[in-house]
Amino acid sequence: MKINRTTRGAAIIAALLSTQAAAWPERPVRMVNPFTPGGGVDVVGRLIAQQLAQSWGQPVITDNRPGAGTTLGMEIVARAQPDGYTLLVTNGSVATAPSLYPKLSYNVVKDLAPVSLAIQSPYILTVHPSVKVTSVQELINLARAQPGKLSYGSVGVGSLVHLMTELFKSITKTDLLHVPYKGGAPSITGLLSGEIQVIFSPISTMLPHIKSGKARALAVSSAKRVELAPDLPSVAEAGIAGYDATSWYPYFAPGGTPAGIVQKISGDIDRVLQTPEVRARFLSLGMVPVGGAPQVLRDYLAVEIKRWGRVIADTGVKAE
Repeated sequence: MKINRTTRGAAIIAALLSTQAAAWPERPVRMVNPFTPGGGVDVVGRLIAQQLAQSWGQPVITDNRPGAGTTLGMEIVARAQPDGYTLLVTNGSVATAPSLYPKLSYNVVKDLAPVSLAIQSPYILTVHPSVKVTSVQELINLARAQPGKLSYGSVGVGSLVHLMTELFKSITKTDLLHVPYKGGAPSITGLLSGEIQVIFSPISTMLPHIKSGKARALAVSSAKRVELAPDLPSVAEAGIAGYDATSWYPYFAPGGTPAGIVQKISGDIDRVLQTPEVRARFLSLGMVPVGGAPQVLRDYLAVEIKRWGRVIADTGVKAE
């Protein structure tokens, strides 16, 4: 009988990868978060890390490494040993970094191995009650009638909130004045005080203020309505065709990490996200569990890099 050496070689490699993944992890796993504690990435990372530690029988240690617009933490993982013991939990900044920082010392696509598109989290478009509009179209009409008079807040130049509002401005042909803040809480305070008039912000953070009448919700930023605010239309549904901008929380390993280990981590994250208690907790925070195979994240990353690269080029946004 003739033996196909290529097939036999592939089978041997597959067996080795399977054995390697089965033995992993044999020591604590480091989860790098390129943000300060307390934000959305921290919430996602710590909740999933707790569940993974129980599953793996090894500590999963959160390592907050903020700095350089999240590129510091990403570089730590990109340069780490590709053995699965150093992972990255981040947000959509991984897709904007290549355009905002063209001189990065690493390549996001080549030096980071996609693991899981764990969570997506739509934002909510909100205005101060003094702004006499009740719909997205009314906001557009007002902004066009008073170019540059309405201001919007963000958590900083080049942040997702900044870029998603610039995308909104570009599609709707409106002129809103950008007011960057040093974090999410100050920007929301700015809206509640009337210092700014418009903001995209996390749904769970803004809902209490909307219910109390301190802010008025117009739409959600995702392509479709969301479970936490089912009565609110999406921006696209409100008439802005093609608008879709959400915060997302992916996991990466260093580039070159064995495929078997990457698949194991991805599958284990999926199992965590499918746990009823974990899923309910994320949904209550306005976060939608997604998960999926590494290829799902790989494809999504490619789309987001292209999308935000175009926005950054068109608007001339530069990182501070």
